[in-house]
Amino acid sequence: MIIRYQLNDQLRAFLKQPIGYLISGDDLVREIDKFDIVISVGDHVSASLIKKKIYPQLMIIDYKTKREGISKENEQLFSNLKGYDIIHGQNPAGVLTKNVIDAISNILKEISNRDKKMMVIDGEEDLIALPCILEAPSNATIIYGMPYKGVVIVPATEEYKDKVRLILSKM
Repeated sequence: MIIRYQLNDQLRAFLKQPIGYLISGDDLVREIDKFDIVISVGDHVSASLIKKKIYPQLMIIDYKTKREGISKENEQLFSNLKGYDIIHGQNPAGVLTKNVIDAISNILKEISNRDKKMMVIDGEEDLIALPCILEAPSNATIIYGMPYKGVVIVPATEEYKDKVRLILSKM
């Protein structure tokens, strides 16, 4: 397994701030409607979207929330999803592997609003929002959770892609 990027202490503190903008509840549904493609990173945020009848074109989960196992309800929710292609990946905590970055890049090159893909990560998916932001098409938004703060929405604009390039250059 080739590790492409590794989180350091300086960036760990920096990433506690949202890359995009924090949002909650009803505003989330309104914001998502502006985009053709929704990419969710994280079990809790993905399950929350599904419960609101929003089905991301790409969901990235690891069956954990805050490094603990997810609820039986959410586990069942993911297991009962129909029509999703399952992709498996490995990504240890605090790093981004070359294989996961390549897989994200390949998926997002051809993603459309009809797609339903779920990437299940053996390890941790937290940092995978970064390559998603970098590789997503302009009509997409990336959504990830910030524990105890809310949900972060990151439209796939050059401004946010530049922010991610800067973060990755420091890893």
